[in-house]
Amino acid sequence: MRVRVVLVFVETSRGGRTVVDGAERDVEEAVAGVREETVPSLLERNAREYGERAAITGVPDAEGSAVTLTWAEVRERSAEFSEGLVALGLEPGDRLLTMMSSRVEHWITDYGAQHARAIPCTAYATLSTEQIGFVAAHSAAPIVVLEGRAEIERWLPVLDELPALRHVVVVEEGDVVVGEGAHGKQFLPFSAVAAIGRERLAANPSVFEQRWRQIKPDDPVGMMYTSGTTGDPKGVVLSHRNVLYEAAVVDCITTIEEFPDAVAYLPLAHIAERELSLYGSVLKVAHVHLCPDPRQVVGALGRVHPSGLFGVPRIWEKLAAGIQGLLKMADPAQREAFERAHALTLEAFELRNAGKQLPEEMAEAVAEADRTVLAPVRAMLGLDRVTRATSGAAPISVETLRFLHGLGIPLMEVWGMSETSGAATVCTPDANRVGTVGKPIPGVDVRLGDDGEIFVRGPILLSGYLQPDGTVASPLDAEGWLATGDVGTLDADGYLTITDRKKELIITSGGKNIPPTLIESHLTAHPVIGFAAAIGDLRPYVTALIVLDPDVVPAEAADSPETKAAVDQAVANANTKLSRAEQVKKYTILAGPWTPDTGEVTPKLSLRRRIITERYAEVIDTMYAEAADAETQADEETE
Repeated sequence: MRVRVVLVFVETSRGGRTVVDGAERDVEEAVAGVREETVPSLLERNAREYGERAAITGVPDAEGSAVTLTWAEVRERSAEFSEGLVALGLEPGDRLLTMMSSRVEHWITDYGAQHARAIPCTAYATLSTEQIGFVAAHSAAPIVVLEGRAEIERWLPVLDELPALRHVVVVEEGDVVVGEGAHGKQFLPFSAVAAIGRERLAANPSVFEQRWRQIKPDDPVGMMYTSGTTGDPKGVVLSHRNVLYEAAVVDCITTIEEFPDAVAYLPLAHIAERELSLYGSVLKVAHVHLCPDPRQVVGALGRVHPSGLFGVPRIWEKLAAGIQGLLKMADPAQREAFERAHALTLEAFELRNAGKQLPEEMAEAVAEADRTVLAPVRAMLGLDRVTRATSGAAPISVETLRFLHGLGIPLMEVWGMSETSGAATVCTPDANRVGTVGKPIPGVDVRLGDDGEIFVRGPILLSGYLQPDGTVASPLDAEGWLATGDVGTLDADGYLTITDRKKELIITSGGKNIPPTLIESHLTAHPVIGFAAAIGDLRPYVTALIVLDPDVVPAEAADSPETKAAVDQAVANANTKLSRAEQVKKYTILAGPWTPDTGEVTPKLSLRRRIITERYAEVIDTMYAEAADAETQADEETE
């Protein structure tokens, strides 16, 4: 699972000590504070010291009310479910698979499995039956927890192929429609498992306490399957030490208020959501608000006004496009006021970023423009309290970054992956070079191989990959380096720039090495384009498959001259930023949409390139079958 993130920091540094809101915090001291902790030990602390504080708020019902659990209640329910799982035979080291949306039971399941010393793993809810069969067989999970009927129906065809699986726990009790012993598996309601555990706890609570206290920091905390964009998914096993080191360092070098509010809308199969709202929330004693449908995240922001937000680039692009759309409908005076405030704020950001001090008169003008014009816009979006804004899973365009900087939301890129427990490199306001992903976080080293591949070493690296026999094998070399498969460059000051995936480089028939994500990020910077796939491996030049954004271009307007003109302009804009070999010579607009359900993209919206090239092979061949014009031939010959 590849994560490329944008992160907001308000920070300065002096001699290795981080200054946050004027208070020095030593990174080593912060890390030392969690060195011997585990997620269950921190959850016990939260229940004991912050038991009455809100921990998780579920999805609001039609009347707008939602269930909220305190930290004491989260631990109590986790303990009950944990004992219920043990009663079903879950043993230390066993894997437990979960397939459900962001709901309270998901958190309880994960924490419950941890306390049982098992390894929880969330499977993407969009997996096909074939993919379910792969991860279920590979994990050899004896117990799975499914949300309801839709999940059951996709699991039924592969149950006979899973001899290790004994119990299927279903959250929506009305959907437990399969009889006892069907396919040799026992189907149980979630509440029944919790009830079993409740009885065991009442009878002998010390057994539960003794069990989780045996957990060590280097024991597994969870597992994630990679997206499988370049091969079969791998089971990435992380330790408590991995994820708590990451959480402690990020907390130390970012400005997040005490007891923050957060919106969780990504699946817990995603490293960013696990790190921020499953592990980091325990460390920070956060209040997590659940939003199971990413399409409703804007509404959730308006309700919660979170302290931080992680979003895939399309979330930020849609927010930017939405504001730009409103501006077009605003009266000229309002539009002019916004544009002046935006330009002034962007100029101030760039001056500060260059290490220059703002003139007093300019600083006052920026503050006034923010108070009267920009702050109300951020409040309308629910982003008025955000001090850490993140974006991941794909590159974000410089245009989107600049627009949001001018809105008073300074985004900064960082880079990481599941294998690095999240962010491995970060930018900060005092060390921010737009287009780079910053420098390694404290305690982490980065180097480049001869071919530009990025290698990482440090305490955030995975324990290893799960093997078919249940063992965990480390992919690190003898010196502790992980070959990431990403390609990048390091400048003289140590800033890392990601150029592409090693296995995803386009190599044209003329021998040119071209990073497709660079082309695609420029194309999707235009609001009409939802997805773009650059094509050109072993071909004479680059072409593109383009899918329109249905939220911007209604279906009835997809074939209109206006839409065609907009896409032409988007391609032309992208080509001005690309070398001649990288420029898109031809393109085809596809019907779309591309979603995890249709298969062209992963649940974190990364392109599944093999599926795309196979599915649209005829369309691609047609683009190249057309006779290349003289200009295209000349490009190939002279590049």
